[in-house]
Amino acid sequence: MPDADGSARHTDPRVVSAALAGLRAPRKTLPPWLFYDDEGCRLFYRITALPEYYLTRAERAPLAQAAAYVAERMPPGSTLVEYGGSDETKALTLLEQDRRTFTRYVPIDVAAGALEAVRQRLGDRLPSLAVHPIAGDFMDDIPLPAGGVRLGFFPGSTIGNLEPEQAQAFLRRCRLALGPNALFLLGADVRKDPAILVPAYDDAAGVTAAFNHNLLVRLNREAAANFDLRQFHHRAIWNDAESRIEMHLESLTAQVVTLAGEPVSFMAGETIHTENSYKHRPEDLVALANQAGWRLDRMWTDPDRRFAVYLLE
Repeated sequence: MPDADGSARHTDPRVVSAALAGLRAPRKTLPPWLFYDDEGCRLFYRITALPEYYLTRAERAPLAQAAAYVAERMPPGSTLVEYGGSDETKALTLLEQDRRTFTRYVPIDVAAGALEAVRQRLGDRLPSLAVHPIAGDFMDDIPLPAGGVRLGFFPGSTIGNLEPEQAQAFLRRCRLALGPNALFLLGADVRKDPAILVPAYDDAAGVTAAFNHNLLVRLNREAAANFDLRQFHHRAIWNDAESRIEMHLESLTAQVVTLAGEPVSFMAGETIHTENSYKHRPEDLVALANQAGWRLDRMWTDPDRRFAVYLLE
């Protein structure tokens, strides 16, 4: 049925199940993959250009250095597998370094529409590149198309959104899926002063707040919910003990929201924990990768050591 603004509602059982499981937990949560509908992707790309969001800018130099090194390490005819690849911008740093190195590109992401746009853009820009998008959750076991030695690519510090145990399990699954002689190029934010970290997740223009609130918009649309966005406040806090930024949506009042006909009660001040972003010391991240069966080949950082790119083998 249509909403009051005329937009269509299509209840998604997977969204309903995930949302109810998280919102019925003793401490309410929502899984981060819910962020990335089409509007969430657009908002995230806006976030990456914000003055407070240093990560994208800090990643550029070490990624460019890594790309030149990888082009020498990988044999011609290799396959680039990007986890969370809903935009090809960072992959192009690798794909265009030496067009003989990577002849196949496999972006994996939950945003099917964004993947199709990637395929079309790369078809125009790199017509000799075989592009095989896979719409799915990269945390699942996903079979990869055959062909060539593979480089796994996980940029942008998305590894920080995973609990350490999840990150280790993910890296282990990637090692098995990528196969013999594979390498893995990993971007990760570095622990630093909270005065730099917190504004990156709570910008003055309110784009990150809109990104966080868009979760509720999606639940209203895809889970027959009736969240009033005005009654939930975006919060970003630094958890020093866990070395992570946390994003929350705080209920401004005691209220009951329905989701797929099920009531969900909130106390005033109660939050929905929507995202973690762990900030790893390099030695800690290398130790985590070692536990997953990888070892460090080389690491690059920006001049201020705000961001690190790791090549694992």
